[in-house]
Amino acid sequence: MVYEYEGKTEKEAIEQAANDLGLERDQFDVEILETQKSTLFKKGFVKIRVHTLETQDHVASEFEGKMPAKRIVGDPLPQGDFEKKLVEFVMTVIEKMGYEAKVEVMFREDHKVGLKLDSGSSSILIGRKGKNLDALQLLANVYAGRLGREDVRIILDTENYRIRREETLVRLAYNTADKVRSSRNSILLEPMNPFERRIIHTTLNDIPDIETKSEGDGLYKQVRILYKGIK
Repeated sequence: MVYEYEGKTEKEAIEQAANDLGLERDQFDVEILETQKSTLFKKGFVKIRVHTLETQDHVASEFEGKMPAKRIVGDPLPQGDFEKKLVEFVMTVIEKMGYEAKVEVMFREDHKVGLKLDSGSSSILIGRKGKNLDALQLLANVYAGRLGREDVRIILDTENYRIRREETLVRLAYNTADKVRSSRNSILLEPMNPFERRIIHTTLNDIPDIETKSEGDGLYKQVRILYKGIK
């Protein structure tokens, strides 16, 4: 399910969502839709969208860069029937695409497993803006659900693409904000998945003369960066 909440700060909005839904913080994903800083005549607010574990949006955005305390980086070989079937499934899908890849367990957490794809065709598996990797990740999560493990989120990565993409988006956010400040015109960025949009929103959240909004429908929305000045 998808819900929207608003608060004076992101923390306040998230706490309200957790209380209303009766969920722990790690049971839902947060997408920042809009931020507005306080001015002399207007109170600031943060508007968020909450994706609970039942939504595909949540599944697709779960390659997030957060590092929970219980992350375990250990034996790269799959452990137990679930991990073995999952690794075999991902390898089979890649083979049916016409490529080869070695799939290893990257990390294990409570309700989360990361898989690393080692392939000579990594650039193809990643695809433009990571869309192929996102699609593979979604299939892996759907398969995990069919194995009766809807409570486990699967994250796929190769060639450290997730980290490199995050660094690129942070630079894009700052550079675009500078252009908006100079031109006084808004700029609409390319369509992005929920996690990528959140990076843009969060990066610019503390810049007082810049505002961000998500626009569009579906999983891949666009972020508009606007100049609002300092009042």
